[in-house]
Amino acid sequence: MHKAPSAAPGTLLTALAADRGVVCLVGAGGKKSTMYALATAYAGRVALSSTAHMYRYDAERVDQVLVVEDGVPLSDPAARVVAYCGPTDTPQRVGGLTDRQLAEVAGRGEFGLMLIKADGARARWIKAPAEYEPLIPAWADTVIPVVSARVLGRRLDDGIAHRPERVAAVVGAALDAALEPKHLARLLSSAQGALKGVGAATVVPLINMVDDSTLLERARSAAELALASTTRFDRVVLAMMKEGRLVEIVQR
Repeated sequence: MHKAPSAAPGTLLTALAADRGVVCLVGAGGKKSTMYALATAYAGRVALSSTAHMYRYDAERVDQVLVVEDGVPLSDPAARVVAYCGPTDTPQRVGGLTDRQLAEVAGRGEFGLMLIKADGARARWIKAPAEYEPLIPAWADTVIPVVSARVLGRRLDDGIAHRPERVAAVVGAALDAALEPKHLARLLSSAQGALKGVGAATVVPLINMVDDSTLLERARSAAELALASTTRFDRVVLAMMKEGRLVEIVQR
């Protein structure tokens, strides 16, 4: 079984306001790795799920996977990290759950933390939501919009972006233009971008894949510009979620 860490939950959980309750992840550039990192850092039982199709859960990161069809099955009390998914015929994928099914899981009180992947991005590093996205439950406590720092300096095309035309419209960049910190800031602070559908939830943007000092400088600039553009959130977290490592917290 995937045992909780011996130490108390660390700064990663508190920085992302993911130390309890229902936390939704949106955007692109590491939502699933963020789910796993938070589940590993959390000291209690964790439920993982999604509102959209996604790749299968990693058996090395999850103790039990439950397929939800007519009703929500009971989890094994000995399983610390439990994933809930819907059936699908798509190879190597699992289906998302409905709002009602997610509410049933959350309402049982079996888990201190529930992590929900609330949209898809086809493994790209940046996206802006379509009209029907994201599917965030109204009762979510926290929303974490994710974007990869690796897009900075890269051309805006379908190699890095899910729906690059939509990203271009939201951030004010031309297709094939190099993305700059100001473009990430616009995405994070836009009601048609990272703030779409967040409701009254606490919002903590995450700039992921901050792998080196150059990306750190650019990501920090993007975070500062985003904070200057909105009062909807008070900090932006810079991290390397595959390593579960907090790099920096940029605050207003």
